[in-house]
Amino acid sequence: MALKRGLSAAGSHRNRGGGGGSRLPIALVIFFSVLAPLIFFVGQGLYTSASIDQSKIPVLFNKQDLDWRERLALQNIKSLLSKEVIDVITARTTDLGPLSLDSFRKNNLSASWKVIGVETPVTTSEPQRTARVTKQEAPRGKGDDISDDHSQFIDTPAKLARRQLREKRREKRVADLVRQDNEAILKLENSAIERTKSVDTAVLGKYSIWRKENENENSDSTVRLMRDQMIMARVYISIAKMKNKLDLLHELQIRLKESQRALGEAMADSDLHHSAPEKMKAMGQVLSKVREQLYDCKLITGKLRAMLQTADEQVRSLKKQSTFLSQLAAKTVPNGIHCLSMRLTIEYYLLPLEKRRFPRSENFENPDLYHYALFSDNVLAASVVVNSTIMNAKDPSKHVFHLVTDKLNFGAMNMWFLLNPPGKATIHVENVDEFKWLNSSYCPVLRQLESAAMKEYYFKANHPTSLSSGSSNLKYRNPKYLSMLNHLRFYLPQVYPKLDKILFLDDDIVVQKDLTGLWSVNLNGKVNGAVETCGESFHRFDKYLNFSNPHIARNFDPNACGWAYGMNIFDLKEWKKRDITGIYHKWQNMNEDRVLWKLGTLPPGLITFYGLTHPLEKSWHVLGLGYNPSGDRSDIENAAVIHYNGNMKPWLEIAMTKYRSYWTKYIKYDHPYLRSCNLSE
Repeated sequence: MALKRGLSAAGSHRNRGGGGGSRLPIALVIFFSVLAPLIFFVGQGLYTSASIDQSKIPVLFNKQDLDWRERLALQNIKSLLSKEVIDVITARTTDLGPLSLDSFRKNNLSASWKVIGVETPVTTSEPQRTARVTKQEAPRGKGDDISDDHSQFIDTPAKLARRQLREKRREKRVADLVRQDNEAILKLENSAIERTKSVDTAVLGKYSIWRKENENENSDSTVRLMRDQMIMARVYISIAKMKNKLDLLHELQIRLKESQRALGEAMADSDLHHSAPEKMKAMGQVLSKVREQLYDCKLITGKLRAMLQTADEQVRSLKKQSTFLSQLAAKTVPNGIHCLSMRLTIEYYLLPLEKRRFPRSENFENPDLYHYALFSDNVLAASVVVNSTIMNAKDPSKHVFHLVTDKLNFGAMNMWFLLNPPGKATIHVENVDEFKWLNSSYCPVLRQLESAAMKEYYFKANHPTSLSSGSSNLKYRNPKYLSMLNHLRFYLPQVYPKLDKILFLDDDIVVQKDLTGLWSVNLNGKVNGAVETCGESFHRFDKYLNFSNPHIARNFDPNACGWAYGMNIFDLKEWKKRDITGIYHKWQNMNEDRVLWKLGTLPPGLITFYGLTHPLEKSWHVLGLGYNPSGDRSDIENAAVIHYNGNMKPWLEIAMTKYRSYWTKYIKYDHPYLRSCNLSE
């Protein structure tokens, strides 16, 4: 604005004073257009020279001309920093110019410094930067003071000391990292050595043996591939028929028959015929050719879905058939056991009367001995119960076995124990049909079993017993429910009126320990001592009883814990005091039409002894060996009694082989009667 005003004044003066005043404006124009830029660049050059060559500052500028703020800052810095730090800063500024605070992202200096006027890439190291600066300055003339002065400060003592210090720090850090790595490796090695010392080599050996059987996890890969090929062959056969590709149809049918013959009944690759790989390869070639001509995603998807539905229906049908056959097998008596019973019966009735009596009959009603109640029509099963109990008893002479059977097996049961007396133990065999007090007028269940409705339920020809309608309730049509032997457990005081306590045993159990401790268990005023089975939800009351009936819903808790029949200690004195048999009769009369529970003895037992059952330790009685293949081996071996409840009884062919040895070890298969009836392990 001053320049503008000056020009305006000069113009007005020229206008006023005439042409003699025109020399002054021309001089001003020359000054501002030529001399002013020259002065600016010279001054800038002097500043730049001063920034590079600090030694010439006293010549070009007077130190008094420095800004007062700079002088104050230099005084404060000198008072705060040591001489060594100031030397390092001086070396840095001498080498690259003055420093200022800024971000570290633009260079590789310390985190708060950058160089003014020098572009330094982040990845450029100090030696590389020095070499580049030296190379750039080399073309200048030898008389160039700036180049000479710059070269004087490249290898100053401060820079060398700083570089050496940085190298030492780097070497120290590398050494620390190597040392830490070595220590970590040493710790890992030591821990691995300690773990190997604690490994049981015997266990490893067992696993090695097990591994031999499973070396190849895909041992049936060829079998599965051949089955997949056969499935796809069937799919393409149907499509070939649909599209009238007779040549492909014929070829697929031939390869399918060959694969079926090669596969046979094989379940693993080791069972395959030696020609199986060739047949598999030929089938693969045919399928590849057929796929090129007949592949249709929609058709193949529909066909596979139809095949899947058909296979699912077949699986359901086979499951029903399996259920039916297992229930049928559980009902039947094996030929060997039936043969044994018949031979023993014949031998018994050929004996004179005086030889049919058991010794030690005075022990039958002695309350000071240990009495067992066993109701069975299976001679071989009853012998296992008695033998296993005696073999594990501390004093067999104090044990008395009361066996009750039916009229058909009475002679066989007597003859077996006459031929095979259980040492010093006492045997007492009775016939249930000789209990005159057990009649339909006294016993409700006997009256119900003789009713026309029950006979129709069991024996009517047109009753629904097919796989589709009757398999779910087939287990309730087991003939054992028609036998009074199964219901006799509710009449123990009537059968043994002079006894105070008795241990009830099923014929599908095996005794593994001495049971005399059960007679000393305090039942706390309860009647029944049993092991509870409510560890799983389906062993609670709502599983066995019909809680939609108001009589059941009002009197019982659906979540009450169930317990097991099969090994029960009964206090017969408390039984008589509480009239347990009368309670049983009351509920059995109410179940005339089977609306409270289905057939069986466990549901009425849960009702009759509701609130009157004392829980025993679970180790006394372990169940499930007749239906549960995943039972705990240690629990089974440590149990006092193991129970084969379920359909897979140990004397049947459908028994689980992993549990059968616990039962068979109490049978002498070299017995002449067993050999003659082809009974073997």
